[in-house]
Parts: sequence; C-alpha cells; structure tokens
Amino acid sequence: MTRSHQARLGRAAIAAAAATAVVAGVAAASPEAHNVRTLPKLSLIAATTSVTLDSWKEDPGVYLDLGTYVTAANGPFEVRVTRKSYDDPVVATQVLHDGKKTRTRTLPQGLVNDFSGLPDFAEITLTDAKGKQVLSKKEGFCPNNASGRVRPDAPSTSKYPQSCPVNPFTLGSVWGVENGWASNTYAGYYSEPVQLAAGSYTAKVSVTKKYRELFGIADKPQTVKVTVRERSWEEGPGAGAAGTSAHRAAGHAGHGGHAAGHAAAPAGGHAGHGAAARPEAPSAATTGATPTFNVGHGPYPPAPPALPWALKKADGLRAAQAGDGAGRTDGSRQAPALSPNAQRPTGPANVPDVPKPDLRSLPAYGITIGDGGEEVPGKDYLAFSANVWNAGPAQLVVDGFRSPGKELMDAYQYFYDADGKQVGYTPTGTMEWDPRPGHEHWHFTDFASYRLLKADKKEAVRSGKEAFCLANTDAVDYTVKNANWHPENTDLSTACGQQNSISVREVLDVGSGDTYTQDLPGQSFDITDLPNGTYWIQVLANPEKRLKETNLDNNSALRKVVLGGTKGARTVTVAPVGLVDAN
Repeated sequence: MTRSHQARLGRAAIAAAAATAVVAGVAAASPEAHNVRTLPKLSLIAATTSVTLDSWKEDPGVYLDLGTYVTAANGPFEVRVTRKSYDDPVVATQVLHDGKKTRTRTLPQGLVNDFSGLPDFAEITLTDAKGKQVLSKKEGFCPNNASGRVRPDAPSTSKYPQSCPVNPFTLGSVWGVENGWASNTYAGYYSEPVQLAAGSYTAKVSVTKKYRELFGIADKPQTVKVTVRERSWEEGPGAGAAGTSAHRAAGHAGHGGHAAGHAAAPAGGHAGHGAAARPEAPSAATTGATPTFNVGHGPYPPAPPALPWALKKADGLRAAQAGDGAGRTDGSRQAPALSPNAQRPTGPANVPDVPKPDLRSLPAYGITIGDGGEEVPGKDYLAFSANVWNAGPAQLVVDGFRSPGKELMDAYQYFYDADGKQVGYTPTGTMEWDPRPGHEHWHFTDFASYRLLKADKKEAVRSGKEAFCLANTDAVDYTVKNANWHPENTDLSTACGQQNSISVREVLDVGSGDTYTQDLPGQSFDITDLPNGTYWIQVLANPEKRLKETNLDNNSALRKVVLGGTKGARTVTVAPVGLVDAN
C-alpha cells in the first residue's frame, strides 16, 4: 500500500516508471548460447576516446553520457518482455533469428522485473587525474535507446521501438538492437546525475559479468577520457543551449516525474490537461532528443542522444548522421499531421465484418491529493493519471469534418479490410475545438470517462474531462497482434489539428495507449465533502459505446483507494494491483 499526503495539486509528481530491480545470481548461459549461428554477436564499443560533459552552477550534477554503445552483428538482438496479468511476474524471452527461421529461449527468472530495460547492465568507474577512484555505479540498458547504423550494409531502418515503456501497468514490450546497428548504453531518462568537480577524469565502462555470460559478450571494457566543465545559465544565449534548455525546463527534480507547479504548465503547452512536460533528455542540440508535446497526456520520455558525430570517425565504423531520416532515428518523435480523408464519407453508413479496435482501460496511477491552489481555494482534490489503450487487432481511426460556420466537427469511425482498404464507416459523435492556451487543438468527445465510486461501486464523483485529443503516448503492449512499433502521432504538436482545420484525423494505434493526467479542478475529483473511507477510481473507455469494438466487456478498470485525514489535510492510501504497487 502507498500513501500520499496533502500537496499542491499542480505539483503532483506522477509516477510513470517502475523502479528497476537489482538482480543477482543469474546463472551462466548454456554452451549453446554461445553458438555463433544461433545468437547475435554483441559488442561494447566507444564512439569516441574523449567527451566533454557540463555541470551547471545553478543545479550541479553531471549526466554520464560517455558515448558507449552495444552493437549487434550476426543477426538482431531481440527480447520480448511480457506478463500474463498484474498478478504474474515479468518474463523475458530472447528471440533468435537464423535466416528466415526463429526460435526462442526464456531468459533467467528474475532477470527483469519491469519493462524499462536490462538492470545493472553496464558498470562505470571514474578515476580522477591522480588515479583515485571517485565513482563506481551500475546502470540499466534499454536496447531501444537512440541508435544508428554502424555498417553501410545494415538495414536502412530499425524495426524495433524507440524507447522502453515507463507506464507501471505496461503488459508487453519488445526490445531490440537491429543487425548492424548500435544502441546507446547511457540510461538517459532513467539515470541520475552524479556530482563531479570540474576537471579531468578517466571513465571505464564494462558489461557486467552476468550479461557477458548470458549473451556471450567479450570482456573488453572501454576507456573514455572525460572533461567536466562548469557552466552557468548566465553565460547567455547560445552557450551550451542544449544543457541550458534541459535544465531550465525542469531541472533534476523533474527527472523522476513531472515538472513542478501550475506555473510550469503553460510553458510546456496543454496546461489545462494537467501536468507540465517532463524535462528534456540531457543531450546535445543536434540529436533531436527534445521533449515531446504530450503535456497533459502521459509524456513519452525522450530518448537518449543518437549516435554522435564522432562515431563516424571510429575505425571500421560508418554511422548515419544524427537526426531523424531514412536509415536513422534518434527518438525525437516530432509527429507529422495525420491526413484525414479529403471529404466526408458518402453513401450509407455501415459497420462491416472486419477487424476492429479493442479499447481497454489501465488502472489509475499517479494518485495524489491536492488543494487546487489559488484557482479554487479551500477545496481538496484527488488527482490521478488514466490510460485507455488499443489491444487491436485494428487501429482506431476517427475523422472529424467541419461544416462551414459550425462550432463542432462531425466525427466518423472508419473500418479497413486486411489489405488496408477502407470498407466502411459510421458516425461516432463530434469533435470540439479547445481554444485555451496550451491546448488549441480538436478534442474527440466521449472517448473515456473517469469516475470515483463508493465502496459499493456506486458513483460518488465524476470527472469533468469528457473530450480528448488522441495520441499514442504509451507503448502498453507491443506483443499483441498487429502492434505498430512505430506509431506516428506520439505527440500533440500537429496530431490534432488547428483552429482553421477543415478536417482532422485522430488515431490510436494497436498496442499503444493514451494517458491523460487529471490534476486540475474540474478534471480531478472534488473530495472536499466526501467522508473518509474506501473508494474506487474507475477508468472507463468508450462510455457511450459509440465506438465499434471487438469487445465491449473489458472497457473498465478499477483502482482501490482509501481516503483519510481532515479537510485541508486529506490523505490517500492506494492499494496495489497484484504485484504492481506504483501509486
């Protein structure tokens, strides 16, 4: 059970990532594991022999992006990570590719406990100019970290996702390093800064023994010379812009959650949705690893930096430029606008017998108490995050069409056959323009409903949130049939139209979900006059059943909470869901 005490509502730190576990005693792989025909050859490389890292006077701390990568040769490195239910442990299975054939092997039980990557994969030690050890730490490795080709004959694009999931209720993930590619070992978003004085250091990076034995990785540590320089935000525009913007956005405090305060929200956009943006990844401006625009949704964490320019100079290696483009990716996730049909559908509406989406709700999380601040003084609110995802096997595709002079768009759901040909449509409500600063996009109505139920499951309070801009913010289960590992609209910058749009397309892809954070009055639950006791937070997808799905019986998820305390000092105790105890 977890308990949250009274706090400023806008300063709620929404827990989006489960903690990585320290796992010991993994058994060595069998001799078969080292057969070069059955396993990819993984190697640890350093892109450069020296790096310069910044420590900011106003917020000291150094992020150890040392430019080390894991390369895959002899085939891709692929791991499927799943759990049957929240009552079952996470299981990791390696997929072995041998030509057109594949086979699997289950990795040791307890190797991973969540979906954020391989824990304690890299070991890092730093010594100062006098040879004294000043740091020793281990970091996890997400194989989906920012990556790029290291061979000219490698596949032009990687089939694997661009990051590891952080939602505590993730059900399935796919991790991979494409054949002929390399992925950054730097833990990025999951890493904490270290305290280092300005000066020169020597870093030694190695793969820990359990993973060397498990995956047949040679014991060849990489050495990198490190220069730490002290910087200041007062240096002016253009001086270390990437680091300055990253730290100005939220500082280290936001690294494990959302930036604090209502004041932070307008700067990030979509303030009325709820939380402010997560901080940028500590990366150079050229990498494109800047924040997404999912503010109010659950922000998709930015990936660590892409392969640095220096890797192109490494002996025997050829890497693509940093930045998104053909044959390369750096996780910047700037989504293009999705193109709706050119005109309204004609002919009679029909719902054909073809695959349809399956909308499901995840249990609420990021649950905390707030007071509403200066906007609504004297009130107590229960804030939370909620996710509705699509288990497939078909996309949810909704187009909105505008009649000249009308405030609302008419919304239609579209259906497609196995070849991707549109074969039907049906009216499904409306879309409305949200003009509030930070929103300014079209919301599809009646996508979900949030309710606080009493112990007997009867409604006590309903959230005022009723309209949504759909975006694929969370990779909930990329192991389901037809899951799209590269969804387009992962942010809100262009995905939901503009005020002068004549039509809009909103899509929820298979395997992905859309998280909204309800932490503003009107969205969160007003509990001011509710008695202490047991309640249930209900996340309900497709509440009016206007959307056509494969299954309407799995749209509701409940999370048990117990309210306590006194007015102005309320508390909430959050019950775990099976093995998941994230509040």
